[in-house]
Amino acid sequence: MSSPTPQPVTGPLSPEFVPFDIDAIAGHCGHVVVFAEADSGLPRAARRIDKLTRGAVSRAVASADFAALDQGGALVLAWPTGLQAERVQIVRLGSRPDKASLRKAGLSIGKALSKTPALICADATALPDMLQAAALRAYHYQAQKSDPKPDFGPVTVMLRDIDKAPDCADALALARAVHLTRDLVNAPANVLTTTSFAAQISDMQALGLKVEILEEDELHRLGLRAMLAVGQGSDSPSKLAILHWQGAQGAPLAIVGKGVMFDTGGISIKPAAGMEEMTMDMGGAAVTVGLMQALAERKARANVVGLVGLVENMPDGRAQRPGDVVRSMKGDMIEVINTDAEGRMVLADVLWYAQDRFAPRAVIDLATLTGAIIIALGHDKAGVFSNNDALANAFLKAADSMGEGAWRMPLGANYDKLIASRIGDVKNSGGRPAGSITAAQFLQRFVKPDTPWVHLDIAGVALTKTDSAHAPKGASGWGVLALDALIRAEFEDG
Repeated sequence: MSSPTPQPVTGPLSPEFVPFDIDAIAGHCGHVVVFAEADSGLPRAARRIDKLTRGAVSRAVASADFAALDQGGALVLAWPTGLQAERVQIVRLGSRPDKASLRKAGLSIGKALSKTPALICADATALPDMLQAAALRAYHYQAQKSDPKPDFGPVTVMLRDIDKAPDCADALALARAVHLTRDLVNAPANVLTTTSFAAQISDMQALGLKVEILEEDELHRLGLRAMLAVGQGSDSPSKLAILHWQGAQGAPLAIVGKGVMFDTGGISIKPAAGMEEMTMDMGGAAVTVGLMQALAERKARANVVGLVGLVENMPDGRAQRPGDVVRSMKGDMIEVINTDAEGRMVLADVLWYAQDRFAPRAVIDLATLTGAIIIALGHDKAGVFSNNDALANAFLKAADSMGEGAWRMPLGANYDKLIASRIGDVKNSGGRPAGSITAAQFLQRFVKPDTPWVHLDIAGVALTKTDSAHAPKGASGWGVLALDALIRAEFEDG
């Protein structure tokens, strides 16, 4: 059966930066953004528009509606008299906004962007945070439309100090990496297969990444039998993709992503309702790939290796069965209780391979692993499991600094009883009680002693049915921002 030809990924915001020109504001057609604060003098651009509109901005800023806005919220004046603009967006922002307010302002701007040209009259001192948030919010996945339209018109940013424009480069590069992650998660499984995903990863060598793709024969030779067992019922070949950014010396940080391109549940098949969303079961791999692009684009002074296990979990005459026993690369014998508990089997082998080959200073894995984490935390926070308090706390701090929700969950030896196997060494499922914890406890078996490790269960945050903190409904790209912030704070030289 033929597959649709993949379309280009969604293009993120790429603003043009120009010197501040107060006289150009009146003639701009489309969307104009200015900033103001109640009980404060209007900044220069807002003051100019206020004069042209005969006090409309002053009246809006003095209104109860404006006073009710949080910092970063906005009011819109439609078709204002005295301007060519279709609308003026007045963003509430004080003279010394914090990062959260700047992000909220950017989200307000990004959500309001349309196909008309936009002019942002920048007065904020920390423009990168605001533009990054605007870029993150201005996202629409159209790759599978028969006639995709431009997401939004050109965006121009007026700067008082044009020399500050380069300061935004890293922030916008990170937004592009999040867009890549979203595009990957949103892509249907007949377009983004194990083979086409591996080919896209290979193309990232142009960024300076070292890329290896290990095929099934090599995986057999290395002993990644748990991972291979998951994919043995699919016509799509299983692959292990390795992306290495060596911007520093010393042992690397290893990022491991679950890449189940589509998850039917295998022989333990899922209910039909909602199964179409299982195209997102490669969300951990997508975040890993997006992060590696971000590190390469900003030339991070860090040594990071990303590993993604790419498989498809299908029911077939060759598929693994409940009751099978599989030897992992580590050597542990895994009793397969539920073939829908497949992600942890992929991660078990890739985690062991990452440690065996690269001897990393720390390991972080990401996976859309359990529905149980959604029951526990909903769609606002990812579950954080760790054997190392310092690394866990550093990640939680990084996630909070970027506005990405995360919450520490427990681990403990008592949970091992739920996954003890009568005929093997461990079961791949302990059933419904403490489901996300027993999954993490299973993974911990494949982390070597004294290796700092964090497991991120992103099942609730990778794809949402409503708008999330940085994105419209759909793929969120959660994790790229937090992991990049963690690497900047804890794993970069200099």
